[in-house]
Amino acid sequence: MLILQTPSDFQAHVGRKLGTSEWFTIEQRHIDGFADATGDDFWIHVDTERAAREMPDGRTIAHGLFVLSLVPRLQRDIWRVEHRGKGLNYGSDRVRYTASVPVNSRVRLHQTLQSAERTRPGTRITTLCEFEIEGHDRPAVVAQFILLLQDA
Repeated sequence: MLILQTPSDFQAHVGRKLGTSEWFTIEQRHIDGFADATGDDFWIHVDTERAAREMPDGRTIAHGLFVLSLVPRLQRDIWRVEHRGKGLNYGSDRVRYTASVPVNSRVRLHQTLQSAERTRPGTRITTLCEFEIEGHDRPAVVAQFILLLQDA
């Protein structure tokens, strides 16, 4: 794990891989909870019986947005800033859902720091986030994730 003292310390790591998270298993309860919260209850996500009959590998698949939403959770395995204020999601750019994630798959996050720009309240970092699916060649999601970390 990369441990930084302040948000501005990210500037020394631009262009470098920050690290890789632990594996996270995407269970049907996660998919169902996301469907309940967002209203995206399309059968490929929540109907396990129909998926068994009609999906290529007989399993439901996770929502791409759900996988992307795992960035904050999984990046906790990759880096930490000891002395900081609040962190605010600033946005995402160039989001691509490049492979389906079947239920009970394990994913992990790889993060590379693309930029770290000082702003009035702190540092705005942009990371390249790639979600690896265990046993697959293609990543599930590739996106630039932008976070504003305020100074303490």
